Amino acid sequence: MKYIDLTRIFDSTVAGFNKAAAKDYGIDGWNASTLTFYSHAGTHMDAPVHFEASEATIDQFPVERFFAKRCWVVDVEIKEDSQLIGLDNVLGQLSEFRSGDSIILRTGWSAKHGTDAYRNALPRISKELAQWMVANGVNILAVEPPSVADVNNLKEVDEIHKILLNSVIIIEGLVNTERITSKMIELVALPLKIGGGDGCPCRVVGVIV
Repeated sequence: MKYIDLTRIFDSTVAGFNKAAAKDYGIDGWNASTLTFYSHAGTHMDAPVHFEASEATIDQFPVERFFAKRCWVVDVEIKEDSQLIGLDNVLGQLSEFRSGDSIILRTGWSAKHGTDAYRNALPRISKELAQWMVANGVNILAVEPPSVADVNNLKEVDEIHKILLNSVIIIEGLVNTERITSKMIELVALPLKIGGGDGCPCRVVGVIV
């Protein structure tokens, strides 16, 4: 098996994250840090309460949902800023999709990290595609941009998240998708178990069997 880390490193380049020294080995006898992070910084998972799709929080997800045995890697060519990803972009690659499968949308968008476009011109999930994912039992939807919808359009970002979070686990901020060499992989995504959490960073790993 081949393991691919799809998680962005939490460092000074990640908005909403800070690491400060709390203890020093030479002074205190050990090294330790104080970590501060926005709950949706870096590679992270959303909980339904994030957009009040329901009252469910990150600690309430059944742990078995974090282990996706069948995850489709769908390539989407991005031709313009703020491109809408619709059914026609993905269905041709999902002819053997089964209810309970998961999906990675591979757009190459992670390469935009550190630019204004990464957040403000990201490719977006269409309403029709979001509804299809719910109707067809998608377990996890994982994307490279920091959001599945236009973060500068509150109506859109609310609507798309509400539709998906009705039943789909959303993971945003993937990296290294170009290293995946198979159209079908296993996906493991483990969030911190934060009580009442609206979301949090998670370690995401692709497994090529």
